Amino acid sequence: MTTRDAVRARGRRPGGEDTRSAILHAARKSFAAKGYDKTSLRGIAREAGVDPALVHHYFDGKAALFAETLDVPVNPAELIERIMAGDVDRLGWRIVETFLGVWEPPERRDALIALVRSSMTSEEAARMLREFLGREVFGRVAASTGVPDPQLRGALAASQMIGLVVARYVIKVPALADATREQLIERIGPVLQHHLVDSGLRPE
Repeated sequence: MTTRDAVRARGRRPGGEDTRSAILHAARKSFAAKGYDKTSLRGIAREAGVDPALVHHYFDGKAALFAETLDVPVNPAELIERIMAGDVDRLGWRIVETFLGVWEPPERRDALIALVRSSMTSEEAARMLREFLGREVFGRVAASTGVPDPQLRGALAASQMIGLVVARYVIKVPALADATREQLIERIGPVLQHHLVDSGLRPE
């Protein structure tokens, strides 16, 4: 019996565009009901009526699936890879540079602003975004540096960046909206470095 035959024999949906849509629909329901942390790929597969292997076939892990359910126009894995590449002595600066690089293109900005606004008016959306950023982005970065209390440090870094993007792109505080990327990187980079690496000093 082939893998496809086995999937059909178990009454699960075979691959195809309908399958991908069913996985996305099931993922949206699960993330909304359980939050990011408590949602599992196996649970999503069960809800969608597909073999768990198909979820991995269509989506590069839980973080990528979550991003797609929210129509986030970036791949979280690529962001983490970019942030983690290079010397830890410049980690804080690299985070700011990476995040601003994501927000600057106008074709991405509208979708990201919509996501942030929804998190401000919906506790459900806020919880999903909070758990996602805490675990998949800033929590992972903080844990990689070996500092104590990585979740707290990651949350502090997240609060800094969320505050920045809200003030610059949503509220449009004049001084922040008019600042160059280079100015923001040099001002905020040391703050994130202090949170994540125990040093806010500029490297020589």
